[in-house]
Order: sequence, then structure tokens, then C-alpha cells
Amino acid sequence: MTDRPETPLLDRVQFPADLKEIDDRDMRQIAAELRAEMVDAVSITGGHLGAGLGVVELTLAIHKVFDTPHDRLIFDVGHQCYPHKILTGRRDQIRTLRQEDGLSGFTKRAESEYDPFGAAHSSTSISAGLGMAVAGEMTDTPRNVVAVIGDGAMSAGMAYEALNNAGALDARLIVILNDNDMSIAPPTGAMSAYLARLASGRTYMGMREFGKKLTAYLGKTVDRAITRAVEHARGYVTGGTLFEELGFYHIGPIDGHSFDHLLPVLRNVRDNSQGPVLIHVVTQKGKGYPPAEAAADKYHGVSKFDVITGTQAKATPNAPSYTRVFAESLVQEAGHDDKIVAVTAAMPDGTGLNLFNEAYPERCFDVGIAEQHAVTFAAGMASEGLKPFAAIYSTFLQRAYDQVVHDVAIQGLPVRFPIDRAGFVGADGPTHAGSFDTTYLATLPGFTVMAAADEAELKHMVRTAAAYDEGPISFRYPRGEGAGVDLPERGAILEIGKGRIVKEGSKIALLSFGNRLADCQFAAEDLDAAGLSTTVADARFAKPLDTELIRQLARHHEVLVTVEEGAIGGFGSHVIQYLSYQGLLDSGLRVRSLFMPDIFMDQAKPDAMVARAGLDRKGIVDAVFRALGASDILSSTQA
Repeated sequence: MTDRPETPLLDRVQFPADLKEIDDRDMRQIAAELRAEMVDAVSITGGHLGAGLGVVELTLAIHKVFDTPHDRLIFDVGHQCYPHKILTGRRDQIRTLRQEDGLSGFTKRAESEYDPFGAAHSSTSISAGLGMAVAGEMTDTPRNVVAVIGDGAMSAGMAYEALNNAGALDARLIVILNDNDMSIAPPTGAMSAYLARLASGRTYMGMREFGKKLTAYLGKTVDRAITRAVEHARGYVTGGTLFEELGFYHIGPIDGHSFDHLLPVLRNVRDNSQGPVLIHVVTQKGKGYPPAEAAADKYHGVSKFDVITGTQAKATPNAPSYTRVFAESLVQEAGHDDKIVAVTAAMPDGTGLNLFNEAYPERCFDVGIAEQHAVTFAAGMASEGLKPFAAIYSTFLQRAYDQVVHDVAIQGLPVRFPIDRAGFVGADGPTHAGSFDTTYLATLPGFTVMAAADEAELKHMVRTAAAYDEGPISFRYPRGEGAGVDLPERGAILEIGKGRIVKEGSKIALLSFGNRLADCQFAAEDLDAAGLSTTVADARFAKPLDTELIRQLARHHEVLVTVEEGAIGGFGSHVIQYLSYQGLLDSGLRVRSLFMPDIFMDQAKPDAMVARAGLDRKGIVDAVFRALGASDILSSTQA
């Protein structure tokens, strides 16, 4: 046995090139140290733990075999990138993960040259990798491109579109399918690893290339027959016919936690492959940390936790989350209407539809990471008289916008869209912020667009959507706990396109759309104290607008401020456009529209993000004084 150094081996690795100086026999020790470092860091910051634990050996093996960053390594989604960040010069920052001014929880081009492509939404890695591979060929820049994608992400159509294109181009691309749910293949052992090494070696690859070279002499038919014969013979013992049909050379499955399996296969592929290759590795999510291995979700996303026990430090909620209020309200409505069905795109827990599934399993459909399919699937059900609720996060619904337009809106189908995670989401940063849904939905003819000011309003909107059959309808609500308002026994059916006055005033009007209503009410207290009588209104609808309410506010107030936690082009833009068309801006009315800044805002605590955007109590008051030309008295007003 070789003598071990006093310092941990991981301390020798500042960048991936340092791994090339580490003996293969010492890689298991580095993996254990890397895993421990990651667990300790995430216990402090919270984050996506299980996925990263599952790819420790795979990440080390890729960086040891390939020459990153010249060779490109692309992680799909990015949940599993924490070990990669530790190995690529960011170990000293790893305890700033997902914190303000810290490391992103995902790969990010602006953060490191070792992150050649930003990720956070799934199923993009193969497409991006193929683009890089083609660019390398066109610019005569020889490099390996490695795309790591999980078995869950492979349920998205985009992944297969990319695989099909890569096979047709015969591009030099290495796709590693990380199967961490045993959903594609059974556990693997020594024999399958041996076959994988054999199949990735020069002999088998040479046979495949030999078949191709016969084309020049014997024609396409014979070439195809010989090539397919080789591939199907190998597929008989190693599997992989689907990927072979798409034009990939398939290797595996192999044990993704064994360096004895990973290193020789990766080296063979690096040295011998010409066209697209798919390596199927089997890993265990949460590997190496017993609390994560024992958890049902393998510790996919965690808050701060105790490393010894795995106990997560979650504050006792003062009020139910918006997600839970939605889910319980939908279950309640489904008890009154057997046509209500629910659709989720691989997020049953995140959307609360796990509760619906417990109550009505035959009426709940998880279609996998396939938002486009989810929307059109729901449209098909709506066309036959069912009442589908397609519960999709705001940021993920973007992925299905064409289906929303073409398959739902143009046909006027009554698909219901509960839109969770609307607005800022904190640690997940710009990739998961619900910024654009009001803008991209309210522009569509015939679409009804709502936003809940609080939990009670959310209950009303669930029932309103269930009762509405005139066309598509959406309602947005934020992540996290509600304000603790009293909830009605059952939601009421709202009049479509009608808002409400929450507080009467005479000089200033604050018109809120969505969850900033409480801040408007607090701001009104400050404005009243400054002698500025303030009206507060809850718009409820961005489309159709409550034009009667808007006219009333415009005609009887000096200043009208719209407030929303959404991007430019949303509710405020619709209000201003209406006022302009009606000539109501000509009367001296001062209008200001508050919305999310026109930037992709990096992660921070949600309250800090709201404050930075000027959408909190102080920001609203400040906007009113600026509109009045009296910002200099703001500080004295709050003193």
C-alpha cells in the first residue's frame, strides 16, 4: 500500500489539470473527500444535494480524462454541478452557493471558463453540445464535447430532437446518460462493465468504421446492412438499440461509481470515437451520505441541515404556503366536479399536485419533463369537455409558449393554468424567477389572466377557474408562505375582469396586481401620515382589465401607481396603454408603473430582491414622491 500524504488529496486539486497527477488508485479517496466537502458546504447554504452526490465519481473521471476547459463539459439542468465547481477553482467560494453575491446554484458562463454553457432548465445539454461540436469542426478547433444528461431530462422531446440531429450529422459528440433512478436499466455488474470496455475499444469501433468505408465501393445499402449487423449484434448483449437507431454508438450500462469502469471507458471513447457516442452510466442519487440515500427524494433540494443527523433546519411556518392552499383548494373543487383533472410536468410535489394525486389518482397525470406535451395534452382533454388544470411553474411554462398560443389560445380551449413561483424566487436566481408570465399571456387574445393578492384570493381564483369555460385562464401566485389571512370555507366565483377597492383615498391611487398588495397597504399608511390620502386597489385581472375601476382611479386622483412583481410589458403596460387610448393621460394625471427591473437579477433573499426592485413599502412610497416631485421629503416622512 502506498503511503498517504498528511494533507487531504483534494487539497492538491485546485483545477482539473491537477487530477492528471493523481494516481488512478487514489481516485476513490479524492471522491470521498470531495463528497464530504460538498455535504459540509450544502449543510451551510442549502441547495441541491442529492444530484451532486450521485455524480462525484463521474465528475472526477471526466475532468481527469478530458482536457477541460478546452474540452467542453456541459451539465444538463445544473443541479449536479457542485462537485464540478469545487474542482474548477471555486472551492474557496463553495460556501457562498445560492447566496447574494455568491456562486450560482447552476452552471453559469459569467462565473467560470469551466462553465461553457449556462443551465438550470432541463434537456438542453445535448443541443448545446452539438452546437459546440459543429462549431469546433467548422473552426478547425479539435476538441471533445461531453454532455451529461439525466434519465429524467431524457423524457423531454428536445433531448431526442438533439440526438436525432447529432446522429444525422455524425458529429463528434459524447453524451453521458446519467441514470440515477434505475428507470432505464437494471443494476450493472462486472460483466456489463467488461462488455462496455470491449465495446468502447478500438476493435468494435474499427468494425463500425470499416462498414462505413465500404460505402465508396459497395454503395449505401451494403454499408447500412453491415453497420447495422455489427450494431445489432453488439446491442444484443449490451442493449442500446434505440440510441443506435438515432445514429449513436451506445456503450453501457456501466457503474457510475466505479473508477475501474469509468476511466477506461472514457479513455477509450476519447481516443477512438469519431461520431456521436452515448455512454449509459448508472448512479445512485445521494450516494455516500446515508441520510440522503435513505430519503425518498434522495435529498434533491434541501435547506440548511445538520451534517451528522441530516435534520433540516426548517422554520415553523406561520401560515400555509401558497402551493398548499392551491392544492387543497383544487382537491376541494374536484370533490364538487368530476370533470376536473390535473396535469404536472414532473413536479407533483413542487406544484402541490401530490395532494391531488392522493385524493384522485385516476385524475392526476404526471407527464414527465415535457411542458410542451403537458400543455397540448391538457388542450386535448379540454376539447373533450374535461377541465384540466395544467400546474406549471412560471419559468417552465415559458418552454411551452407555442403550445399555449397555438394549441390552447387560438382554439379558445378552457385550459386552466395555475402558475406557481410567480415573481422572485430567491436562491434559485434568474433562471427560475417567474418574471414573464403576465407579459407573455396577457398579450394573447381571449386569455383571462389573474393574480392572487393573498391566500384567500387564491382560493377564489381556483374556484373561478374551475367554473370558467369560455377560454383559457391563468392565475399566478408566489413561492413560499402566505400572509396568514383568514381563509374562506370555499372560494367564491369572481366576476371576470373586475377588481376591488381595498382602501379609499382621494389623492394617490395604488393599483396592485398580485402579491404586492400588502406592501401597497403599508405604503398607504406612510402616505396617509404624510397628508397624502391614498386609495389602494387590487386589480385581480390583467386581462380583461377592469376599465371602469381604472377610469375611476384616473379621474379622482393626482397620481396613479401600478405595482406588480413581473417584467416590463405586463399589467402596468396594459393599464398605461388603456389610459392613453382613452385620453386619460391628457388631464395631468401622473402615472408610474412599478415592475421587476429590466435585468436578470442574481440570487439573493426574496425580500432583498423585492427591495432592490423598488417593489416594497419604501419603494412604492418613494415612487409616489418622485411622481409628485417631492422626493426630498421622503426621508423626513419615514423618520
